[in-house]
Amino acid sequence: MTLPPNAEPSSDILVDKATGALAGAAVGDALGGAAEGNTPAAIQARYGGFIEGIVPPFNADWRNARPIAPYHKGDGHITDDTLMTCALVDVYADVRGHLDAHAIASHLVPLLIGEKRWIPEFEAEGLLLHRIFLAEKWLVARLHYGHIDPREAGVGNIVNCGATMYAAPIGIVNAGSPDAAYAEAVDVAGAHQSSYGREAAGVYAAAVAEAMRPGADVESVVATALRLAKDGTKHAIAAVVEAARGVTDWRTGLADLRRAVEPFDTVGPDYRAPAMDARIPSRTKAIEELPIALGMLVAARGDYREAVLGAVNYGRDSDSIAVMAGSIAGALGGLGAVPSEWVKDVSDNSRIDVTATGPVIAAVARDVWAADARRAAEVDAARTAYAGAST
Repeated sequence: MTLPPNAEPSSDILVDKATGALAGAAVGDALGGAAEGNTPAAIQARYGGFIEGIVPPFNADWRNARPIAPYHKGDGHITDDTLMTCALVDVYADVRGHLDAHAIASHLVPLLIGEKRWIPEFEAEGLLLHRIFLAEKWLVARLHYGHIDPREAGVGNIVNCGATMYAAPIGIVNAGSPDAAYAEAVDVAGAHQSSYGREAAGVYAAAVAEAMRPGADVESVVATALRLAKDGTKHAIAAVVEAARGVTDWRTGLADLRRAVEPFDTVGPDYRAPAMDARIPSRTKAIEELPIALGMLVAARGDYREAVLGAVNYGRDSDSIAVMAGSIAGALGGLGAVPSEWVKDVSDNSRIDVTATGPVIAAVARDVWAADARRAAEVDAARTAYAGAST
């Protein structure tokens, strides 16, 4: 395929940073998919060293190696992380306003069950419902079939990164306003997650919102995350970031970052065989993915390629870690920060233009900001009237 003109960095800084964030997330997703669920040692044994770009599936017989997940990961294919992100962009494009948990029920769920899309890992069109993981199918079970209050529907689901992995558009719509991004993401994620899974969605959206701000850097993103994060999520980010400051190269620091996050991670050492108390609500625990993504950004000094490759070679939930690291690095540096050859190859191999959603969400953001400004003017007028009435 030939990429459209918007594959080049835009002179519009909002479009450029939004496209960098979402293309950066998609590329990280595609690179990380092949390594998902494996240890660094297993990854290096399979690929003859560290992954440095697009690689084939970890399992040659990918259709049958894991019957519960017969997906064509690797070969530059985006996964459910990007499919869900694109779906949320479509919801924003329809609503053209801030979202909440009710919008997930009334807009996202019908899209998951009612519209066929190209799914690279199927190499065919299909419903998103049939590709998303069981923890994301929860949205349909609870909201469409269970008729649960959307604000409470996430309660009872396994606590994981499912609501976090597609929250980047929330950060873009609230660009430059991390507090607003945090609040909106926590509301939206209530339909999907609870506890530290919901908290991570808020912190990640806030990190993207800060990264979208002109003049932001890795240190301001980390400071924003630490300022807003609560409980175990805050402590996990602090521990991993501190460890990352002592890492000069992720290739020698993977074990250091894993040790830092381990006290907060409920899954345990074997990612494919979670511990008995894995993924249950807690005020002292955290998802692994967001702290590690922020740690990779610190270790890489904000460099997109190095942050994403570190996330990929970390293994475990490598695609989601690379999504988070890639989106923040892409927002900081714009589309030009994302290697153009990766953008082209992932778009070609996935048969999806990964730069297409950036301009869409940027246009939505401008509409949302205009509506916010109108509401703010109305509030200001009311408050001015109060002041006049008191004299």
